[in-house]
Order: sequence, then C-alpha cells, then structure tokens
Amino acid sequence: MSHVPDLALPYQPFSYEGAVSPFIVLEGVSGIGKSTLTKLLVKRLGATGIHTLPKPHTDWSKTANARLRPLPQLAFYLSGVLHTSDSIRQTRQMGPVVADRYVSSVIACHAAVHRVGVHHVSQLLEPFLPYLLCPTSTFYLRCSEETLKERLAGKPERTLDDIDLINVPERLERLLDNFTAVADRDPTAVWVDTDGKTAEDLCGWIADRVEKAHA
Repeated sequence: MSHVPDLALPYQPFSYEGAVSPFIVLEGVSGIGKSTLTKLLVKRLGATGIHTLPKPHTDWSKTANARLRPLPQLAFYLSGVLHTSDSIRQTRQMGPVVADRYVSSVIACHAAVHRVGVHHVSQLLEPFLPYLLCPTSTFYLRCSEETLKERLAGKPERTLDDIDLINVPERLERLLDNFTAVADRDPTAVWVDTDGKTAEDLCGWIADRVEKAHA
C-alpha cells in the first residue's frame, strides 16, 4: 500500500502494484459531447467508462444541490470524486479507464455556481489531492459558444444545470473561464477543439494519442 502523508492507516487508499493501463479524463461544460465521446472511447480502447459522480452519489445530487449550503455541497462532491478515485484504482487493473468528468469539473462547476474563484475551491480540496489518482491525460473539450448552444438545444434530456448554463446570467462565461484556469494548472491537460469535428473524429484522434503513448 502506497503511503499518503498525514493520513492514518484506515484512510490510506488501496494500492495495486504494477498497474500500467491508461486512465484518461474528458472535461468540459455540459453539452460539449463528453458522454458520447466516452462511449466511443470505451469501445475503441476496450476500456471501462466511469462517470463522476458515480452511484450512489449520482442519486443524491439533486438533494445536495437543492438543500446544502456551498461548503457542505462541496464536501458532497469531494466525497464523490474520492469514491470515483477508489473505483478507478480497482478497475484500472483490468484495462484502460475513461472518466466522464473528474476533479477539474468539481472545481470549475462549484466555483461558477457560487461565484468564487477557482483558487478558493482548489485550496479546500488541496489536502485530499494526494489521495486522488492522477490521470494519464485530461482532455479538455471546447467549442464556440454558438456551437455549444446548438448542442445543448439538441440534447434529448436537458438537466437543470443545462438550462441554467444558458439562462443564468454569466454562468456560461464563468464556467468557460474556470475550465481554462483549471487546465492552465493541470500538467495532464490536453485541449481538444471540437468545432467542425464529429464524435468519431475526436475518438480517433484521442485514441491514437493514447495508444501511441502506451505502445
């Protein structure tokens, strides 16, 4: 078991020696195409797809968003991403893992909703970062605002977050700025421009990059 400084034994993450399978993350605003691309990459790479938040957290998210004040709400999402990290550690032993959102989304989205700087959220999460498994690569998807609004309008099931992204003043602008700020400090960041590209195009480009790096 690898050691995380200052954590007592019961709080140490499990360590699986010899894991070499890639762990890649797809990040970006809602509607950008992460879920569709995750499904394609899972098939192409023979990977396991994981969404952050995973169950059981995903079943509680509406209640957490509606009833919890900002700090308890952040703790809820932190709990979810810690649980995701545990799941990825185990699943990675069987092959590649593709995560639809991870730590960057927790920071960027929470900061946008509550109108605080990403550095404030990052400071609160910093003590837990050694516990969280580091991705091989984090692919940040981006497109023009016009394209994004078209994609959101075409989603078969729009969530409240999707609606707020368009209707809440400055929400989209703040979120885009937050993802840029988070990516600038992320050593695993790779920007992917999605305008004019199909999901299959993007899947091929990302998969080729992943496969070459792990050949």
